[in-house]
Amino acid sequence: MTVLDSKVPGGSLEGKWDKHKFDLKLVNPANKRKYSIIVVGTGLAGASAAASLAELGYDVLNFCFQDSPRRAHSIAAQGGINAAKNYPNDGDSVFRLFYDTIKGGDFRAREANVYRLAQVANNIIDQCVAQGVPFARDYGGLLDNRSFGGAQVSRTFYARGQTGQQLLLGAYSALSRQIGEGAVKMFTRREMLDLAIVDGKARGIICRNLVNGEIESYTADAVVLATGGYGNVFYLSTNAMNSNVTAAWRAHKRGAYFANPCFTQIHPTCIPVSGDHQSKLTLMSESLRNDGRVWVPAKKGDSRQPQEIPENERDYYLERKYPSFGNLVPRDVASRNAKIVCDEGYGVGTTGQAVYLDFADAIKRMGKDVVAAKYGNLFDMYHHITDENPYEVPMKIYPAIHYTMGGLWVDYNLMSNVPGLFVLGEANFSDHGANRLGASALMQGLADGYFVLPYTIGGYFVGTELEKITPAHSAIKNLEKEVEQKTTKLLSIRGNKTVDYFHKQLGKIMWDKCGMARNEAGLKEALEQIPKIREEFWQDVKIPGSNGEFNQEVEKAGRVADFLEFAEVMIKDALHREESCGGHFREEHQTEEGEAKRNDEDFAYVAAWEFKGVGTEPVLHKEPLTFENVKLTQRSYK
Repeated sequence: MTVLDSKVPGGSLEGKWDKHKFDLKLVNPANKRKYSIIVVGTGLAGASAAASLAELGYDVLNFCFQDSPRRAHSIAAQGGINAAKNYPNDGDSVFRLFYDTIKGGDFRAREANVYRLAQVANNIIDQCVAQGVPFARDYGGLLDNRSFGGAQVSRTFYARGQTGQQLLLGAYSALSRQIGEGAVKMFTRREMLDLAIVDGKARGIICRNLVNGEIESYTADAVVLATGGYGNVFYLSTNAMNSNVTAAWRAHKRGAYFANPCFTQIHPTCIPVSGDHQSKLTLMSESLRNDGRVWVPAKKGDSRQPQEIPENERDYYLERKYPSFGNLVPRDVASRNAKIVCDEGYGVGTTGQAVYLDFADAIKRMGKDVVAAKYGNLFDMYHHITDENPYEVPMKIYPAIHYTMGGLWVDYNLMSNVPGLFVLGEANFSDHGANRLGASALMQGLADGYFVLPYTIGGYFVGTELEKITPAHSAIKNLEKEVEQKTTKLLSIRGNKTVDYFHKQLGKIMWDKCGMARNEAGLKEALEQIPKIREEFWQDVKIPGSNGEFNQEVEKAGRVADFLEFAEVMIKDALHREESCGGHFREEHQTEEGEAKRNDEDFAYVAAWEFKGVGTEPVLHKEPLTFENVKLTQRSYK
C-alpha cells in the first residue's frame, strides 16, 4: 500500500497558498507559447481553465462532446455560488466558510485544499461581475446574498434560479475571446475514449468524432480533465443524460487513482419519480429551502389535500429535530430525514415517496410578487413538469442522486498520480469530503480553472523534461487500435437487449444497495449482481448501426460499459469504509438518534483505488487526513 503525498506546503493554514504560489517555479511569458495543453470539458472548470491558460499564452486544445461549449452540464446549476464577502455583515469570514465546508463534508477533506477554496472564492465573484454575470442585487444596488444548507450566514450569490447558466456564459465569453484570438482550438462533438501515457506522463487523448465515428488522436504537454461526475451510474439522477464516467474511468485504467468513489451527493429537493418511463430527474434548487417549509402530515396515510391539513396536524420535522438550522440543514441530513419519514409511512403523493415543500407562509409574509421575483423560474419549471401550481399548493419533493464528491485523486497542485494529468472540478475528489454543501460546486469549478491551475501547471512544466511527440507516435497508434477494437467488439455482439435495459438494471442495484443508506449485506449482494449484469451486457446487448457514422447507441454503450466496471469499485469502496460520514451512510454505524457516526481512528483518510483489471481486486492506497485547525467533532445541526 502506498501512502499518497498530497504535496501540501508547510506554514500556517492562511499562508499556505500564497507561499506555494511564490515557491512555484514560473514559466516566462515567451516560453509559455512553447507548451500545449489539452483541456477536456467546457463546463465551469473546463471553460475557465481553457480561457485562463490561453490568456497566459499557452497553446490550448479544448474538447467537449456537446455541439457547443455552452451546453455543458454546469448550465443546470440553479441556486448560487458561495463566497465569504460578508456583505450582509452577519459574521461570515474566510475561516467560517472553510469551517462550514470541512464540517459539511463530515471532516473527510484536506484542510489545505478547502481553505484555499474559501480564500479564492471572493476573487471569483469579482471576476464574474467583471464579465457581466447578472447577479441579483438588493434595493440599494449592491450584490445580494441568500442562505444555503449547512451555514448560519447568508453568503450565496445568485442569479434567480439560473446561476449556473449565467456563470457558464461568463466563462464561455472568456473562452470565445480566446477562440477568436486563435489561442484556443475548439473541438466540439468529440468524446475522449482513452488517455495516452508516453514515458510515464500524460501526453494526449484518443477521441471519437461523434458526427462521423472516426477515431482521432491529439497530443500535448499536459492533459486537463474537467469532465464532471459519475452520478448517472444510478441511471436516474439530476445529471444531464450524457453525463458519464468514461473520461475519468479510462484515465483510471491507465493508472490514475480513483478516490472515495462511494461519496455521492443525495439532493433533498428533487421532483419525485413518477414511474418507470423516466430517464432522468429534475432538480428544484436548494435555495427554495430558504423560504419553503418542509413537512409531512402528522398522521400516517393522511390522504387529505395539503391545504386541508391544519397546522397542528403537520410535522415540520426538520424544524422540530434541528432547531438551530431548521430547513437549512446540509443536504445529506435533509435527504436522510425525508427518507425516514417516508419509510415510516408519512410520505405524500401517489407513491408515498415525497414530502411537502410549502411556500404558503412565505407568500403570506412577503407577498406573491416578492416570492416570484426570487424563485419564479423554478416555480414555472415545477408547474410545467407536474401541472401543479406551487403558488397555490406545496411542491412535492424527494431526494435524488445529484453530485459526486469522489473522483480522480489529485494533490495540492490538482495533478493526479499520473504526471501531467490534471483534474478539475467535479471530476476530482478534493474539496467536498463526504458531503458537498450547496452552492459549493460552482465555487470549486471556477476556483480550479481561474485561480489554481494557471499557477500550478507552470510548476509542472518547469520541472519536467518533455520531448515533442505527435499523433504518429507508436504508443498513440497502438491506443487508437485498442479503441477501435472495443467499438468493433460492441457492434459485433448483436444481442437482444438495449443499452438502456442494462443501464436501468445497474441503476436499480446502485440505488437500492448503495443509495441513501448502505449495509454490508446489501453491498455484498451488489458485488454478486453487478458482474452478472456486465457479463450479460457483453453477450446480449443490441447496438444498431455501424461504427463509421453518427451513432448515439454506440456512444451510450461505451459509457454504460464503463459504468458496469466502475460500479464495482464504488461498491467496494462503500463496503470497506465501515463508518458513516456525510452522504455515505452505513446503517451499522449510526448514533442512537439516527445520525451518521464516523470512525476517525480508523477511517480519517482518503481511499484511493488503483486499477488492476476488470473483475480483479483493486489496490487501496491511503492519504491520511490531518486536522490541525479544526477539532474533529460529531456533526450536529440541532
